[in-house]
Amino acid sequence: MTTAVAQQPMRSPRIVDSEDDSHLRPWEKISYGLGDFACGLSWNAVGAFLLYFYTNVALLPAAAVGTLFLLSRLFDAGIDLGVGILVDRTRTRWGRTRPYFLFTALPFSILLVLTFTTIDGSTGAKLAYAYVTFSLLGILYSFLAVPFSALMPMMTSDHGSRMQLGSARAIGTSVSVILATAATMPLVGVLGGGNERLGFALVALLFAVLTLAALFNLFVSCRERHHDEAPAGGAIWPHVGAMVRNRAWLVTFLFCTLNFLRFGCVISVTAFFAIEVMKAPWMIGILLPAVSGTLLLSAFIAPFLFKRTGIRRGCIAALLVAIGVHMLLPFIEAQHGLFLSLFLFAAILISLTMTAIFTMAADAVDYHEWRFGTRNEGLLSSGISLSTKVGMAIGTAIIAYVLAGAGYDPKAVSDGARAAIRWSYYGWPIAIMIVQIIIIAFWPMDGRHEAIRRDIAARNG
Repeated sequence: MTTAVAQQPMRSPRIVDSEDDSHLRPWEKISYGLGDFACGLSWNAVGAFLLYFYTNVALLPAAAVGTLFLLSRLFDAGIDLGVGILVDRTRTRWGRTRPYFLFTALPFSILLVLTFTTIDGSTGAKLAYAYVTFSLLGILYSFLAVPFSALMPMMTSDHGSRMQLGSARAIGTSVSVILATAATMPLVGVLGGGNERLGFALVALLFAVLTLAALFNLFVSCRERHHDEAPAGGAIWPHVGAMVRNRAWLVTFLFCTLNFLRFGCVISVTAFFAIEVMKAPWMIGILLPAVSGTLLLSAFIAPFLFKRTGIRRGCIAALLVAIGVHMLLPFIEAQHGLFLSLFLFAAILISLTMTAIFTMAADAVDYHEWRFGTRNEGLLSSGISLSTKVGMAIGTAIIAYVLAGAGYDPKAVSDGARAAIRWSYYGWPIAIMIVQIIIIAFWPMDGRHEAIRRDIAARNG
């Protein structure tokens, strides 16, 4: 270990607050969780219902919507990396990440409302409007999600505190998912008075106000304590090259991409599955919140589980059991109570892996500093943010293309379309979780994090 560290380049001094960062203030942890709530509330509403809104309210063709999701998110690839580089080079009196929360909150909230608003006109005009609003919303989301992901390793270097922040973030995600998925359709009905077009716009306005308040609180309440003193300089591509050679980051990126690919498939198809396959629209309000709402419970379980098993073994065990449960679900569809119970159990297991991702992303920054001598929090976090967008986009596009290929017509759903919806609901998650098990097997940080921190401290001391 000593020889390997001696071969690493010396790094620039870090700014380290004299405050003991292993004991963060309770409100700071809560505010960090509320920050994820702010990002997640709007984005989960988009992920869960925008496909439905475009096809059933705006009446856009499913195949065109699938292409819209895919192209917009691929465009975000460059945006996320650009924002990450900006974060690494940002130095202001408010810090490196916090200014982005302050100045992006309002325009993002406005774009959310515009995205869930449709215009009168031809299909081409409505599709063009959807491209503009959805793409701009994604760009602004990059200016929130990338700095937010970069904030955790700046707040604390203590692994235990990071796990607590990861749990707070998981709780924030869970609450946002529950609110976005369970409350959206009832609120659309109540606020719209039977007019879904008006209802979606008013719900988006409500969510925008909550998002704005939580982001302003994040700016005020959370502090940055650890980061490179000098802005990252030089050419960009050497930093990108180091990033893709960072094994911890690469595993996190691939694992996270697959997680959100599965997430995108499931939340996009759930409304169709409940209505057309289960013939139980009321199940939407249970199935959708369960997909990530169970993060609320897993946030309390994960720190104890992963402390004993490590992230690699814990995630593999959770995914193996979840796969087994998913294989049983098609055979018990008629038994709604048993179906929902097993589905919730599997969702809790999968949520444990999502909680792990938050900590993995922060640990990858320490691995990068140990391996390459610089932290590059912004660039590394941009890659993780990119993975969530690309995964969600591909997952949503897959479902849109499946619906189009099966000839889905909301006014007259065929048996073939129902079969495609049913297969998508079960088949894609199982296939994706199998690949996730293979990826997480290469996680390099279990049992090494404290030693790496000591090596970094010795080198910088």
